[in-house]
Amino acid sequence: MSYPDVMDKLVSLCKRRGFIFQSSEIYGGTGSVWDYGPLGVELKKNIKDRWWNAMVRSRDDIEGLDAAILMHPRTWEASGHVAGFVDPLVDCKTCKGRFRADKLEDAKCPQKPSKQPGQHDACALTEARQFNLMFKTHMGALEESASIVYLRPETAQGIFVNFLNVQQSMRQKVPFGIAQIGKAFRNEITPGNFIFRTREFEQMEMQFFVEPGTDMEWFEQWKALRMQWHLDLGLSPERLEFHQHSAGELAHYARAAFDVTFDFGGTLGFQEIEGVHNRGDFDLTQHQTFSSKKLEYFDQVGNKRYVPYVIETSVGADRVTLAALVNAYREEAVEGEAEGRVVLGLNPAIAPIKAAIFPLTKKDGQPEMAQAIMKELRGSFTVDYDESGSIGKRYRRQDEVGTPFCITVDGQSTGDQTVTVRNRDTLAQDRVDASQLKAYLQAKLG
Repeated sequence: MSYPDVMDKLVSLCKRRGFIFQSSEIYGGTGSVWDYGPLGVELKKNIKDRWWNAMVRSRDDIEGLDAAILMHPRTWEASGHVAGFVDPLVDCKTCKGRFRADKLEDAKCPQKPSKQPGQHDACALTEARQFNLMFKTHMGALEESASIVYLRPETAQGIFVNFLNVQQSMRQKVPFGIAQIGKAFRNEITPGNFIFRTREFEQMEMQFFVEPGTDMEWFEQWKALRMQWHLDLGLSPERLEFHQHSAGELAHYARAAFDVTFDFGGTLGFQEIEGVHNRGDFDLTQHQTFSSKKLEYFDQVGNKRYVPYVIETSVGADRVTLAALVNAYREEAVEGEAEGRVVLGLNPAIAPIKAAIFPLTKKDGQPEMAQAIMKELRGSFTVDYDESGSIGKRYRRQDEVGTPFCITVDGQSTGDQTVTVRNRDTLAQDRVDASQLKAYLQAKLG
């Protein structure tokens, strides 16, 4: 099935309705860096909370961690990022644009409009040179004498260097995992596609430590669990696929790797939103070698020591947020109305606003009752109050930001203490006693 490209419409909606803004927009913006507005931060937080609950709070074999962004520079030597975290870079002599040499199909010279993507003339390009993607800074009082440090390009290494700290302090036994959510930074040459590829982004990573020989069994288990998580998030099954890394695609340390990919539609199509990797013992062995500190696990039952293998699940919080928005966006006709409506059909569990409360009119005690309902519900749900414009326009505003339920206080409400609750997706309306609203919403939201 072919899905339309809705990215431009989403970018406009996200700015107009307070989801996502370009960073430092009043100064002309910062390239491929984005700020999450009031509704965007709620949506992304709901997704992160859902991941944290699935990974940490609902399991007794995974511990949480929040490692620092700035790490000892030897960390990145051990991980291979200093020497190997590079992309081949070329410059176009015509437009002076900068492109990845291995991704010229994405390159387009604006000064040669007849050229199609991927058709840069070979003679118009400089020779490729290696470009390290890590952001470099200095730690210390004076830059010239300070130590070079890096903004971490991934969160995984903070987990690996804390393997024994977590295992011993929490008395965990292998197999067990360590999970964290945090910012990472990559000086991408060709970022783009809204929040899909950015220079500052957020990762949700879990490293699961297992006994060598059991790694492929755990790998298959985590593949299935992670795909189910995306389905439970509300992403359409037909838009999700696994992509297996071929021998040529595998990282040098990987024993096996699959990507969970999502069909973003248009020319973007299927793209990675999460990676599930069997990393073997590469990471712990490297840090053991570079730090000269043992990172072995002692199995008391088997009376043996070994360096655990690692099964990694690494998901981009921003990419999943974008996938959820793309998946939810729809335009549809409404019977009896000349204009259609734009709807974000988000899973109610991750919708930034769970319910909106409206007084039908600004008189007869309706605003007072509506505000009292809002205050009562706010302790349990993220809610909105709106008394501006016609009821139809208020419904449309809430449809556009994905609010699953709209509660209207009308002339009958102040007499019998009932309200109408309108469903975003079915447009059906239930009459509900105001005192039962909290229970009603809890049941509907799961």
